Amino acid sequence: MPIYEYKCPKCEKKFELMRSFSQANEPAVCECCHHKAPRVLSRFASFSTGSGGSSTPLGGGGGCGGCSSTNCGTCGG
Repeated sequence: MPIYEYKCPKCEKKFELMRSFSQANEPAVCECCHHKAPRVLSRFASFSTGSGGSSTPLGGGGGCGGCSSTNCGTCGG
């Protein structure tokens, strides 16, 4: 089952849920205030490996700059 992100319009808490495809667009119950929360578009990163073996971000980046594929050295993500 895929993981989807939701954001509560009442308390603005973001959270993830593992749900079936058939439940993907149904609102989820916020784990903090129990208000109905709609699904939001998830962010993701994509990288390409160059001929020298180095990893290059594709499409604009926007990250903090201290991240690798396995950990984030700057922002702790």
